[in-house]
Amino acid sequence: MRHEIRSAEPTPADATKPRRSAVWTPGWAQSYAAAEPVDVSVCIANWNCIDHLRGCLRSLLEQPQGVNLEVIIVDNASTDGAPEMVAAEFPEVRLIRNTTNTGFSRANNQAARESRGRYLFFLNNDTVVPAMTLKRLVDFADEHPELGMVGPRLRDGRGQLQISYRRNPSVWAMLHRTLVFRWTGLLRSAYRNYRRQSFDPVDTKRVQVLMGAAVLMPRPVFDIVQGWDENYEFGGEDVDLSLRVNRTHPVIYYPVAEITHFGRVSSRRNIAFSEPNVAVGYARFLRAAGTHPLALAGYKLVVTLDAPVQIASKYTQCAMRLLRGQPDKAKKSALAARGLWSFLSRHLVRFWQA
Repeated sequence: MRHEIRSAEPTPADATKPRRSAVWTPGWAQSYAAAEPVDVSVCIANWNCIDHLRGCLRSLLEQPQGVNLEVIIVDNASTDGAPEMVAAEFPEVRLIRNTTNTGFSRANNQAARESRGRYLFFLNNDTVVPAMTLKRLVDFADEHPELGMVGPRLRDGRGQLQISYRRNPSVWAMLHRTLVFRWTGLLRSAYRNYRRQSFDPVDTKRVQVLMGAAVLMPRPVFDIVQGWDENYEFGGEDVDLSLRVNRTHPVIYYPVAEITHFGRVSSRRNIAFSEPNVAVGYARFLRAAGTHPLALAGYKLVVTLDAPVQIASKYTQCAMRLLRGQPDKAKKSALAARGLWSFLSRHLVRFWQA
């Protein structure tokens, strides 16, 4: 049965094309022609997430998925034993070990270059894929050869729905994340519209942005858009990829397929890396999406001035939580402050250059 795709809002067609750090050169063609065909190449970028990665691999390899698949993991210099675990417990997995953390986009592109599947499935390491999920996604993609990318419905570890797609972020929506706009309530409607009010978990539809936790792409489309933009280290790369795919092919939310996504496991453990790079990534996307230079400069100024205020707020929150006997919550506040300090002390120039 052919599924009907409801049309969503039009996507921007006049955005400036993001620049690449290198020319995309797919390296799969010769091996793909010489070996047994693969339906899906599962590409996983991993960084210090050993327990969730083990669960993810078990869900892919120890229960039926209904397709011929291969799994490729690019490990970004994990120190928790994750690559050793993969080598010992999952020898059928193709493991690529980087000596440094090259970032999410570069790792995904590495995996894609080594893959042979007719579909590429980019999957976060903190996910669990129920049995036959890949078959549902592949069957849908085969029914709709015009699509450029398809993503499942996401649920968290408690079974609650996660936002699985959203609209393209705007300066006004992102400004609401700063303290002054949150406290005053200004731009709240723009942020809610961006984050939640546009999310309908039930219907299959064309969308602007799929969450990068799990997306399936036909290989030719991936090659057309030249892969993930490696200018993004961590944060904003899924928004950028959706924007570029949407210029030529539909990006589809398909809730018939579901995946459990625990969410932000690696980023919370490594907040001094993730927090600043998310800020840089979204600034880069706003520029790529055609934001007016004055609006973008104003956004960067507000975020810069807001950072020390947020640091003070987080440390005050940490102290209050310690006084209330909430050490775990206090630790989270301290980690958030540490990430903001890393942004100011080490990444502010990159943020303004983005």
